[in-house]
Amino acid sequence: MSTPDTPDASAVTSSSAPSKRVVVFDYGFGNVRSAERALARAGADVEITRDYDKAMAADGLLVPGVGAFAACMKGLREARGDWIVGRRLAGGRPVLGICVGMQILFERGIEHGVETEGLDEWPGSVEPLQADIVPHMGWNTVEAPAGSKLFAGLDADARFYFVHSYAVHDWSLETGNPAMRSPLVTWSTHGKPFVAAVENGALWATQFHPEKSGDAGAQLLTNWIGTL
Repeated sequence: MSTPDTPDASAVTSSSAPSKRVVVFDYGFGNVRSAERALARAGADVEITRDYDKAMAADGLLVPGVGAFAACMKGLREARGDWIVGRRLAGGRPVLGICVGMQILFERGIEHGVETEGLDEWPGSVEPLQADIVPHMGWNTVEAPAGSKLFAGLDADARFYFVHSYAVHDWSLETGNPAMRSPLVTWSTHGKPFVAAVENGALWATQFHPEKSGDAGAQLLTNWIGTL
């Protein structure tokens, strides 16, 4: 990352290029204003909306999420967000999920013994963290795989801000086809290793909050915007 005295090359480039249009999907469950400000600082033209046409036309769609898995899924379906996400991905249009906005991309969520169907973009269950202290709240490092675009330019000891009591502990999706790139999975550890981020074609997601993660989070959002 750049220092205050050294302009970031990507920022210089973005200032001379048209801003990418990003919609923060507003379905009632997420820190939409924080996400809006962070994306704007990273150089995007941002709008908070649940309007179908705007969400479909944007260069990138950010799906936030806080609270319970079941409540987020209910709100997303009521706002037709499940359909919008599916339609965008079918057309190869970028989507970024954050926190519970990442969790609902998996097959199911299990909270207090109750199972709720997710969007099933990825196999796996969102289950309670296996740690002595829950929730996992605060700063933590991650282990990003080689070739990650999401974490490009970030040091291995970069720290990100987490607030969650549930996570995915097992990853099973592989392409099985050497001609197709397998998803890139980033891990973190709180008690037991859990999935901290995924890069899978047009669909990327983070368990942590990049909009609350200072310079590291700003670089990560800049990286995502740069792929739009």
